[in-house]
Amino acid sequence: MAEFLTDIETLRSRARLEMEKGPVTDAYGADLDRVLQVLNEALATELVCVLRYKRHYYTASGLYSEPVAAEFLEHAGEEQEHADKLAKRIVQLGGEPDFNPDTLTKRSHAQYDESLNLIDMIKEDLVAERVAIASYTEIAKWLGDGDPTTRRVFEDLLAQEEEHADDLRGLLERIPQDQGGL
Repeated sequence: MAEFLTDIETLRSRARLEMEKGPVTDAYGADLDRVLQVLNEALATELVCVLRYKRHYYTASGLYSEPVAAEFLEHAGEEQEHADKLAKRIVQLGGEPDFNPDTLTKRSHAQYDESLNLIDMIKEDLVAERVAIASYTEIAKWLGDGDPTTRRVFEDLLAQEEEHADDLRGLLERIPQDQGGL
């Protein structure tokens, strides 16, 4: 049987101290304030992505727009789920999720886009997904073993962002580049 690094009585005693911190114990190895800041930046990124995908869903038009708009709507829903997961983790860590619309785009890693051309919409969404992939990869590496739960949240989001990027790349390959505005 493997031995614990800390004896069980010490673990039990420590668990009773600072109970108001919930899941954040002495074993937490990350910079909590910085983790909360990074989580709130990711939350802003996801919310901006929801808004961008919704805008593209409602404004997509032309010959190829129906399947593309359906993809935009699906991605908007998944980005909202990402935002919800991030907000939940912020609260678990004792922080406050920042939904302030006045500063949302300033905190977001991705940009909002108002393109009206279907090809441009897909390209801008693909750029935003690639930004999220790069950001979330760096964040997961940075978190390492200091906060494995938050790292797994980002790894889960990363997997879906990669899927979104692949979907968008596929759409670009299927739509003639001169047909984006039809």
